[in-house]
This record gives sequence, C-alpha cells and structure tokens, in this order.
Amino acid sequence: MNIYKALNEMLEYIEENLENKIEYNELAQFLGTNEVMLQRLFSMLCNISLSEYIRKRRLTKAGIDLINGQGKIIDIAVKYQYDNATSFSRAFEKFYGVKPSQIKKEPIGLKVFSKIHFDEKEEDNENIEYSIIEREKMTLYGKKVETTIGDIRTDAPAFCKFMRTEYGGDFQYGMTEYIERFEETKCYFWVLYENHQKGLETYEIPKSKWISIRINSQEAIDIQKQIRKFYAKFIPSCEYKIKELPELEYYHDDITDFLVPIEL
Repeated sequence: MNIYKALNEMLEYIEENLENKIEYNELAQFLGTNEVMLQRLFSMLCNISLSEYIRKRRLTKAGIDLINGQGKIIDIAVKYQYDNATSFSRAFEKFYGVKPSQIKKEPIGLKVFSKIHFDEKEEDNENIEYSIIEREKMTLYGKKVETTIGDIRTDAPAFCKFMRTEYGGDFQYGMTEYIERFEETKCYFWVLYENHQKGLETYEIPKSKWISIRINSQEAIDIQKQIRKFYAKFIPSCEYKIKELPELEYYHDDITDFLVPIEL
C-alpha cells in the first residue's frame, strides 16, 4: 500500500463530506487499519489530530460561507455539523478571533486552514526490523506533563531535561498517553522510572506482548523520525491487532526500543 496515496484519498473523502457526519471507522478503511491506529497515524504524520483537522476545515468553509452571505448563522452551524448556534459561535470565535455575527455585519479578511495533501512519490526503501516480545505486568513511577500533538516534539525533550535535573539519574521510559480516545489534540507525556522516588506517581502497565523496534539513539529527533516511519510504513500493513494501551519508549544502553502493544 502507498500510504500517502491512501491518505490523499481519505482526505478527499473528508473534503467531500464536511457537511455530513464523518464516521472514523469508514476513514480507517482507506488505510486498512482500525480507528485508534488511524488517529495515531494521522496525528504523527500531520502534526495535528484528525478531529482538529476536520474541525478546522469545517470552520474554514463556514467562514467563507458567511462572507459570501450563504445563509443565517444557525443554518451554517447546522450545515457544518454543530448542534446549535452557541457551540458554533464559540468554536468560530476561538478559531478566527471574531464572532460570526461580526463577519456578517462587516466582512474582514479570514485565515484559511488549508487542506492537507501528501506527495505520493515520497518513498523510503529502508526496511523496518522488529521483534515480538512479551513482558509481565510492570509497575513504574513517574510524572507527566500535559501537552498537545503539535507541541509534544518540543515539550517532551524539555520535560525529560527537567526530570533529570529534578530527580537525578536516568529514567528508563517515556510514554505518550492520550487524554481522550477520540480527541487526540491533548495528551500527557510521561517520564517513568523503574524505581520509586518520593513525589512520583505510580503507573501500572498490564502484561502484554509488544512489537519492539530498535532505534540506535536516545535523541528526540531520531526517535521521532523512526516512530513516524513506523506509522507510515508498518501500521497500514500490520497483521497484528494493536491494543489500546500507550506505546512506550524504553531507554537503555544508549539506544531506544519503541514498544507497541499488540494482541496475538
């Protein structure tokens, strides 16, 4: 499967259905995966959550409709899948910085959130080597920072540096935990230790089998690059069912093992 071609087909489907209810299970079929992995893949490759992308495209279209006098505010709200004018107005003002009523009275220049398009010729012929491992239940100790899909690339390294300074020594794990299953804009990044220290929270990870991908670095930029490659190349053709557990980054011996929970 050409993942970028499949994503473009999915994005075109979204564009054609901005005025309709969009079911994530139907979008997942474009990539041959499930809803959870669709959202993680989309967030990783696009640096924005799927729900936020759809919301911003709808608000972009709604702004254009308002400027062109294409209907009352309530009509446009319903057109773009908002339950009422109040929720639409709140989202519109947050996105544009002005109320929709102001646009109708005095049209101004509006920002546009453009449709995403991938270069379908982008290829990477490097194979991804992995192994299947099994781990018993783990009890880890750490702290988390709230971040977003867009900010985690800078927030995670900064938080790691803070934790090294605050608690000394090296932690063994990093973990991204999404706050809500189908709203992946906000998330937590955890730094976790195998040994307890005062002030750390306890986090238990159940016994599971994992796909393990070896990354010969502990630098954030290298880890993020390999994880992005994993989502783009491996997930669409993955024969395993991915569990709804957070993935782990396991740091040891100057390398990182990226662990994805699966069911066999």
